[in-house]
Amino acid sequence: MKQAIITGASKGLGKALALEMASRGYETLLVARSAPLLETLAAEISSRFNVKVHTLALDLAQTEASQTLYDWCQGASFQPTVLINNAGYACWGYFHTLPLSSQLSMLGLNVQGMVSLTHRILPLLQKQPKAYILNVCSTSAYQPVPTMSLYAASKAFVRSFTRSLRYELRKGPVSVTCLSPGPMATNFIAQANMQAMQETAQKFEMKAEDVARSGVKAMFAGRAEVIPGWMNALSVGFSKVLPDALLERIANNLYESKL
Repeated sequence: MKQAIITGASKGLGKALALEMASRGYETLLVARSAPLLETLAAEISSRFNVKVHTLALDLAQTEASQTLYDWCQGASFQPTVLINNAGYACWGYFHTLPLSSQLSMLGLNVQGMVSLTHRILPLLQKQPKAYILNVCSTSAYQPVPTMSLYAASKAFVRSFTRSLRYELRKGPVSVTCLSPGPMATNFIAQANMQAMQETAQKFEMKAEDVARSGVKAMFAGRAEVIPGWMNALSVGFSKVLPDALLERIANNLYESKL
């Protein structure tokens, strides 16, 4: 059965991922905090594709959220073969000046929410002949990013967790893939209060639809990681050979000058 769970699905990359899965004939469960935005997307999917679509308004940073989602699946006899962990956001600014509560909330979603949901849904995926997990990461996972220290650290966690889990599950039916996009034409910058970076980001950003297509294709191909866009791939390549001290200076000059 072709059924997929997509988190952070109400807008941006999550919306693009939902549309991509629907275009491939998947019945989808769309999860995000905003019920109105989810319903709007569900209506669009229903009008464009001959697939069922469900919505669940849920804050995945809350401790009980993963159990709530699991219970919904059990009650609806929803048997997922795909889990796309996309929910997440960034905080921009100096670690010591940003409110600690805001930064911990970000970690609660980017790290704890993703881990909790994966742990709860994985047994359902393992019941399938073949299943997939796609964890949305970021090119910031590959290098230190001053002024986005905890966001970059959270994405480094996602990448490490994804690759480790992938290896643990290598003999079973579940394939795990890490999608690491760079700048995208979404609301990410506005949500992170990074409007000052908008002009710079526009020079390098990709369309969310292209990133989603690349990520889903890599997921079904069983790839460990995918970095959409040659400039993003080149940037990550440099981050693997250049000294951390130089990478820190470059990132700091890019972001701090706009702060």
